[in-house]
Amino acid sequence: MTPGPRNLITDVAGLAVGNAQDDNLKSGTTVLLSEDGPMTTSYAVMGGAPGTRDTDLLEPDKTVPGVDAIVLSGGSAFGLAAAQGVMDALAQQGRGFQVHSARVPIVPAAIIFDLLNNGQKGWAKNPYPALGLDALGNIAHDFALGTAGAGTGATDAQHKGGLGSASLVLPDGTTIGALVVVNALGSATTPSGKHFWAAPFEIGEEFGGLGPDPTANLQALLPSRKTAAMAQHGNTTIGVVATDARLDKAACKRLATAAHDGFARALVPAHTPYDGDLIFASSTARRGPPSDEVMPLLGHYAAVCMSRAIARAIWEATPSDDDALPTFRQALGQY
Repeated sequence: MTPGPRNLITDVAGLAVGNAQDDNLKSGTTVLLSEDGPMTTSYAVMGGAPGTRDTDLLEPDKTVPGVDAIVLSGGSAFGLAAAQGVMDALAQQGRGFQVHSARVPIVPAAIIFDLLNNGQKGWAKNPYPALGLDALGNIAHDFALGTAGAGTGATDAQHKGGLGSASLVLPDGTTIGALVVVNALGSATTPSGKHFWAAPFEIGEEFGGLGPDPTANLQALLPSRKTAAMAQHGNTTIGVVATDARLDKAACKRLATAAHDGFARALVPAHTPYDGDLIFASSTARRGPPSDEVMPLLGHYAAVCMSRAIARAIWEATPSDDDALPTFRQALGQY
């Protein structure tokens, strides 16, 4: 398998990503924009504590055919307001679902809980609409990973979390990519603290080339640094998988469901009652429908991208003042 030239979700033609963050707030927002107009999108939730906006529209039996952008944000329920900043800006650009003379941009969103990470959360006015607007203003094909955008204040059980992305170009030319914010109750690293659960899926040295953990037999999980420093309930991993293959909403729903395998391969445990684990799945339809050979495996490729993106999020995280948890590379002695 070969990554795209950027090894980012933006290797899928027709997509761009923008980040905005506030380092004092220790939080931020990430926007995935469809450059071609509405893109077919569905979603799947497998965590017990999701925070979402407009996801009902994405069910295969619902009327709205596509979305203009997807927002991933910190801020718990406050962060859902980031989508309003994006929606307002897109409306000014004339984008949206047309109903007679009216246009309504469709901007679903999902959030992580990052309110207990030592950031300055005592705002008088919700900062997230402005962060959403800023993220949209930063739209580009290249974007930062790790401590950036919605991943700015994220954590997993042992380390600072972050924003991750990865892509694959399949033998027939189809491209698939993943974008993820890792803020899990579980850990992306094995109990030794020196290897990623996702190591078998690494391509090259995209998250350090550390290889699989050589320890034999099942190891007990370490006590959670996150639970000790913050709270057991402050979690959730959210992401997007996207492809340039033409898919309908039902196929996108199946793609999102299969991509959750990437969560389970890269985070232990995943899909807990205290995680709001959610994946959006989108089709830009720049190519035709997937072939009979590719279609059964598309979910597998999405899961591979997602597991790699999760490890990249942890690997790329950088330290900031007053962090609640160390970065993975700090723990390895590389900072």
